[in-house]
Amino acid sequence: MYLVYSPEGDEEPQRWKYNPRKLMSAEREHIERLTGSTWAEFTKKVVEGSSLCRRALLFTFLKRAHPTLKFDDVDYAWDELELAYSKGELQQMREAAADSVPADMRAAVLARLDEQITEAFEDPDEEGKAQPPVAV
Repeated sequence: MYLVYSPEGDEEPQRWKYNPRKLMSAEREHIERLTGSTWAEFTKKVVEGSSLCRRALLFTFLKRAHPTLKFDDVDYAWDELELAYSKGELQQMREAAADSVPADMRAAVLARLDEQITEAFEDPDEEGKAQPPVAV
């Protein structure tokens, strides 16, 4: 999964690989303080679309390159930030959907996933099956 930041005026988006299992403890703890959520709650809220949680995640990634950055300085339009699945993650979802989606909806769901797979970023580090995005 990737956090993709496309601020207006920038030609190329910034993309960070987001794997909740790989963030360092200091970053996780800081995110918990910023959001008032436990790490497990945070990871779920990010995927669900929580603006505060996504802002905290963006802040964390930006702060790595800009150590003096303050949380209050991070502001973005909703359409400038996206959580995007990698091609491998979408393929994994497609396999699960093929077996679990009701027959009357299956064709539409699989067609939509096929579209997303075509457009998705291919993660060069992804080997085999992608892990679920949420740390529980």
